[in-house]
Amino acid sequence: MTQKLVSIGDDYYVENQAGQKVFKVDGKAIRVRDTLKMDDLQSSDSYTIKERIVRVKDTMTVQKNGRPAATVKKALITPLRDRFTVEIHGGPNLTVKGNILAHEYRLMRNGEKVAEVSKKWFRIRDSYGIEISPEMDTGLVIACTVALDMIVHPTR
Repeated sequence: MTQKLVSIGDDYYVENQAGQKVFKVDGKAIRVRDTLKMDDLQSSDSYTIKERIVRVKDTMTVQKNGRPAATVKKALITPLRDRFTVEIHGGPNLTVKGNILAHEYRLMRNGEKVAEVSKKWFRIRDSYGIEISPEMDTGLVIACTVALDMIVHPTR
């Protein structure tokens, strides 16, 4: 995935490790909030990522096939670095550990790593990889990663 592609109004693809396009992200500009639509090109699942602006803290919601799937929230008080949680609807919540700004972090569930985001795996500028545990919903993890990116890089 490339960082600069999360800009409003732009479309881009997320590729798997073999270079095949697996998700299409359609950037849309909505009047009151930032919205992205992401389609799984293999399963035809659809994800919608929306900014919730009537909140004290930065919050993005993720819907899967029109139903609430996750809420990505920034902690209100963060003395040293940004802290985020991912509330999974109907499942255990995830915590985000690491440096989100530098795209070097892990998504954790009950102390176990379920996904890892890293730029170290790529030599291409502005690209980063996402390694996801098999038991996780790949599209949901990617959508939450996009939401995190939109919160920490609001001008992209």
